[in-house]
Amino acid sequence: MIDPRSHKQPKPKTVVDPKSSIGNMAMTTGALSSSAQDRTRERAYELYEIRGRGPGQEEEDWLRAEKEILTRQR
Repeated sequence: MIDPRSHKQPKPKTVVDPKSSIGNMAMTTGALSSSAQDRTRERAYELYEIRGRGPGQEEEDWLRAEKEILTRQR
């Protein structure tokens, strides 16, 4: 049994700076319709495949896909 006094407390959730790319992604995703989110998700996956499925660039793929989708909508 774990002694609750010695158990580490979880770190509080970090607030994302809205000026960061993650913050921008979170802010713009809420503004997208569900169909635009689906298209963005599909395009981001295509970009991931084009890159050879290498890890570590998920955010860049999503932001690029989102920008493409938003540009087409306008």
